[in-house]
Order: sequence, then structure tokens, then C-alpha cells
Amino acid sequence: MKHFLIVVDMQKDFVDGALGTKEACAIVPAAVEKIRGFDGEIFATFDTHFANYMETAEGRKLPVPHCIKDTDGWQLDSRIAAALDEKGYTPVEKHTFGSTDLPKLLFRAADGDDFTVELIGLCTDICVISNALLLKAVFPEVPIAADAACCAGVTPEKHEAALETMRSCQIDII
Repeated sequence: MKHFLIVVDMQKDFVDGALGTKEACAIVPAAVEKIRGFDGEIFATFDTHFANYMETAEGRKLPVPHCIKDTDGWQLDSRIAAALDEKGYTPVEKHTFGSTDLPKLLFRAADGDDFTVELIGLCTDICVISNALLLKAVFPEVPIAADAACCAGVTPEKHEAALETMRSCQIDII
């Protein structure tokens, strides 16, 4: 059986930048340990926007420029980057909350073997849940889990609500 870890949007803008929170900062050490201890293949998503962000549907609803490609805020948190570099990983750029490329990449990486998926990262109530639900829809029989201690939401309340929604959709919460 293969095991895949999805590190969702652990970028500077979500940790301590434009949209950072104290809760996001607080999960970094646990996420680093999860990455370092993971025995399997790792994928890391990058929320990726461009100079026209404010003109997009997301930019109109969340008028805070963030994760503009190749800016400092688009880069991974340095501690996360170091852990990922030690282990090796596949970067996955995404232009919306969930990556439609991720299921294809996991399918190819599984190469016909059974597999499990675990998600960690930011934000629980937006991109983590979007990717978890997308993966569960594509792979309904695959065990999919999210590690609550390695995720943070926009607020603690939204984090908890997202965890409950994932539980309702048969995603295991660690």
C-alpha cells in the first residue's frame, strides 16, 4: 500500500503574511514533524495567483492580494520548505481552492496500488476541506484523513466546523 501526504498551502502569506494567523503560526512545528516523519510520497500545493488577482472572482470576494506567484508571500514557510526539501516532494500549483490536478497526480503515483491520503495545512475551512472533499469524490473507497493538529482555519471556530464537515463526509480526522 502506498501513502500520500498532501501539504496544503503552507505558504508565507497564509502562515504569517497577508492572511496569516497566530493559529497558522502555531501549527508549523507539528507540520514540520509530520513531514519529517512521513513514510510515503509527499505533494505540496501552492495557492497561486497573479497580478490581476483583484479582478478575479476570488479577489472581489476576498480583496486581500496574497500568494502572487514568485513573490515572497507565495513561497513556502522556510521551516516547511526545509522539511519538504529533506524528504522530497511534488509541487502542485493551484489557482483555486481545490486542485483538479491532484487526483490525476495521485492516480499516476499509485500506479495501480492501493493507497491512503493524509492532508495537513492551511486553511482548514477553505483549501484543506476543498482538496479533501475533491479527493473523496474521486476516490470514494480510499482512506482519506486530515490531521487536525497540523491544520488551522481562518478562525478556530471555522477550523472546528470544517473538521466536523469532513467527518460528515467520511474523512477521518486525526
